[in-house]
Amino acid sequence: MFEFLLSQYKNASTMQIVLEAMAFVFGIVSVICAKKESIWVYPTGLISTIITVYLLYQAGYFGDMTINFYYSIMSIYGWYKWRSVASATQLKITRTTFKEKIIGIGMFFLTLVITYSVYIYIDYSLEIPNYIDIFTSGIFFTAMWYMALKKIENWTLWIIGDCIAVPLFAYRGLGMLAIQYLIFTILAILALIEWKKILSNYQQKL
Repeated sequence: MFEFLLSQYKNASTMQIVLEAMAFVFGIVSVICAKKESIWVYPTGLISTIITVYLLYQAGYFGDMTINFYYSIMSIYGWYKWRSVASATQLKITRTTFKEKIIGIGMFFLTLVITYSVYIYIDYSLEIPNYIDIFTSGIFFTAMWYMALKKIENWTLWIIGDCIAVPLFAYRGLGMLAIQYLIFTILAILALIEWKKILSNYQQKL
């Protein structure tokens, strides 16, 4: 599998390989930081998403590019949220309320509409991978918002989206990103387990 993915870089420029490698490393570091509730999840994630926006723009994958641009905006919001709360009352891991679930569903569908509109605006001929891209965009954007609020459900959404993204990136010839999202899936599962333990400890102290 790795030989198949890496063979896709035979004709790639050195700059593309270096940028994908940087996005790969900073993306992995970001998820590890999120797992540990470290505020460094956001600056490292910003580096990864900004590079990814550029790479996806160059590749012409405007749906994925749009959602990574959203990631960058949400990373700034999450960075502010975690930092501002840290100076007063620590933001704790919790489950989503009914209101937050409704808002999350609204965000999911709004992201579908926006991502689809981007494709239509640039007069792009939509194929099955593009519709999958639109669907995962909704999942990932909602997950990003839940992460900013430290809602445990964010990891469930990341796992679902990552599992879809792995074969999608491999199909598109972005082998390094496919491997990255495979690692993301494993890290998200481990993070979900760890956050559940932390949440359980919170509840036992109440």
